[in-house]
Amino acid sequence: MAKIHAMIDIETLGKEPGSVILTIGGVKFDPNDPTREPFGEFYYRFDVDSQLEKGRETNEDTIAWWGTQDPAVMEEALGEDGRTSVPEVLAALNKWLVGTDNVWAHGIVFDIVLMESLYKDFDMKYPWPFWKVRDSRTLFGILPKDPRKSKSFDAHNALEDARIQAVCVQEAIQELGVTL
Repeated sequence: MAKIHAMIDIETLGKEPGSVILTIGGVKFDPNDPTREPFGEFYYRFDVDSQLEKGRETNEDTIAWWGTQDPAVMEEALGEDGRTSVPEVLAALNKWLVGTDNVWAHGIVFDIVLMESLYKDFDMKYPWPFWKVRDSRTLFGILPKDPRKSKSFDAHNALEDARIQAVCVQEAIQELGVTL
C-alpha cells in the first residue's frame, strides 16, 4: 500500500516564530515511488493585516532580501490581491492533511515552527503530532550532492519549492535504497 506524505513550504517576512507568513504551498507524494509525480497541490496567500493585529512581526533584513528577488516571485509573495483569512487557510490545511502519513518541510525548525506559532496565535490546533514531522534538509545533507541543485525552478514560490522538495525526497529515498 502506498504511503502518502505531504511536503509544505512557506514564504515569510521574517525568520523567527511569530513572523508574518505570506504564502504556503504543499503537495502530496509517495516517497517510495519516484515515478509518481507529486499531486494534490495546496496553495494559499495569507492575509497579512490580521497577523500584524495578532502581534506577528516583520524583519527589515527579510523585507530587503525580498527586494532582491525575481519581480514575479516577489509579486506573488508580497502582492495584496487574493489573500485569504488565516483561520480559513489553517482549516483548509487541516482538511488537506487528512490521510497523510507524515509531513515534511525543508528544515523543520523553520516552516513547521513558524506554522505552529501561527496556529497558536489564532487559537487553533496544528494537525501534525511531532513524531510525524520529517526534514528534507537533513535527508539531502547525507547525500553526496543536494538533489535540488540539479533542478531548474522558481525558488521562493512556496508551491514550486514544495513540489521540487518532494521530488527530491523521492530521488533521495531511491538513491539511498531505503523504504519509508
